[in-house]
Parts: sequence; structure tokens; C-alpha cells
Amino acid sequence: ALYLTVGFAAVILGIVGIALPVLPTTPFLLLAAACFARSSPRFHDKLLANRFAGPIILEWTQHRSIRRPVKRWVYLLLALSFGSSILVMPSVWHQAMLAALGIVLAAFIWRIPVRDADTQT
Repeated sequence: ALYLTVGFAAVILGIVGIALPVLPTTPFLLLAAACFARSSPRFHDKLLANRFAGPIILEWTQHRSIRRPVKRWVYLLLALSFGSSILVMPSVWHQAMLAALGIVLAAFIWRIPVRDADTQT
């Protein structure tokens, strides 16, 4: 029951993270997949069958990497969300804080290994 509850909470936080630039989506979905794998094969299969999250979760669990096109999308969405958030912030302090957070997040994403589609590892 605990894994199932944490899994649903992680899915909700992941969905909220789509709209909020500071809240990451992928780590919460990976956490949900891990929790569902231990608690509910039905929900685990549903999460893996999702056309957006499923391939990314499978890539991470099997190879501990992400595909190059996914990484490009992550950078684009990161730039759009943080850029728009920085533009609407009235305080320079908040703008600088968001910019620093965006740079740290981009550096973290840069460190994640990339596996090209034709690589069979």
C-alpha cells in the first residue's frame, strides 16, 4: 500500500512538473515506475504503455541513458519554461535565482549519458 501511495503521489507530482519549471517531471515518473513495479503490475504496465513517458522510462531502466532527441526536447522545454518564468518575474533577485537554477538543471541533464538509436548496448 505504501509503494502504491508513493507511486500515485509521484505521478501527480510528475504531472504538475509539466507545468511548473522548478518541479522536474522525469524523476517523479521514474520513482512512480519503481513503486508500481513493487506494488501493482497493472499500473506499472499502464505507465510503461504511455506513449510519452513509457519509452523514456524503459530507456532509463534498461540502459541508464536517454535518447538524443529526448535530450534535445528537454533542453528546449527547459529553456522555454525557465525563460518565460524569468521574463515574468518582477524582481531581479528572482530572475537571477531562476537563471542559476536553470543552469544547474541544464548541467545535470548534460551529465546524463546519451544512447543513440543505433547503439546496441
